[in-house]
Amino acid sequence: MEVVAEAGRAQGARTEGNRYAKCVEVSKRVRWDIDRDVIRGRQFDFGKKFLPDALARLGGLKFITPAEHRLLSQIQGRTYANTFGLVERFIGPKIAEVSRDHWLGDQAAFEALVRFTDEELKHQELFRRLDAMAAQGMPAGYEYVARPNDVARFVLGKSTWAVLALVCHIEIFVLSHYHQSIDPDEALSPLWKDVFLYHAKEESQHAILDELEWEREDAKLLPAERDRAVDELIELVAGVDGILQAQAEADARYFARAGGRTYTEAQIAQVEATLLAAYRWQYIVSGVQDERFQKALGAKITPAQFDRIGRALTPIMASVAH
Repeated sequence: MEVVAEAGRAQGARTEGNRYAKCVEVSKRVRWDIDRDVIRGRQFDFGKKFLPDALARLGGLKFITPAEHRLLSQIQGRTYANTFGLVERFIGPKIAEVSRDHWLGDQAAFEALVRFTDEELKHQELFRRLDAMAAQGMPAGYEYVARPNDVARFVLGKSTWAVLALVCHIEIFVLSHYHQSIDPDEALSPLWKDVFLYHAKEESQHAILDELEWEREDAKLLPAERDRAVDELIELVAGVDGILQAQAEADARYFARAGGRTYTEAQIAQVEATLLAAYRWQYIVSGVQDERFQKALGAKITPAQFDRIGRALTPIMASVAH
């Protein structure tokens, strides 16, 4: 039986190694340059939406005009890009950290994670460029509230298991957002749409690597360590929600100043509530409900731990439902 078990472990290692090697192959094939492939000398078309309706979720704001709807989608789109720049600030360092386990081992795995880190640095540069380009065509006064280094310090202070769980969640919903909502919407600014096409091309490999590294980390933990890591994941999601609440307030106030007319406090409050529900959907709920993420998480935790996460998410899920 031990011989059979050892053969099974060897086969599993070969299969895992092949997945790392495949990620390297695809990374080389899809690699893109910000100026040559994505921006190509273009500017944003401010006569079009940025974020698609399926993600913007503005249907409840009956008092806004089509032009105001478009502006809100652009505000959300700017925040969407800045949020990915934010999360990539901690994703890169964490992936660089876990790559050390492969330094003297599987070199395909090491290369895959080095390429992953390099691509995340490129994505940060892209999203900084996008914010500057958006500023050229939008009214002054927009602010992205969260400070990337502060957020990264908070996130990286948690266990590797919890951070990789959050990262895997993010990279999976990036792909579902693009394929289900961004790609099908023909009414978006062409440049904004292309940004997330190219982003998704590299994130496809990142999501696979997240799953592999999360599985590898999970195998190291004792039950008590994993239980604490589940609590830390809940803390990370609460931290994300705090960022979303602050940004929804900032974006609603910016819209009130930039919208071109006077809004009542009740209308501004409705915009803020609508933005918060949309942001919670975009950055938390859409990923939590994704079948791929649920399968990855469910394979690692007990029913009681799964229930604990569900209870923590209940207020967020309820606010999105309404």
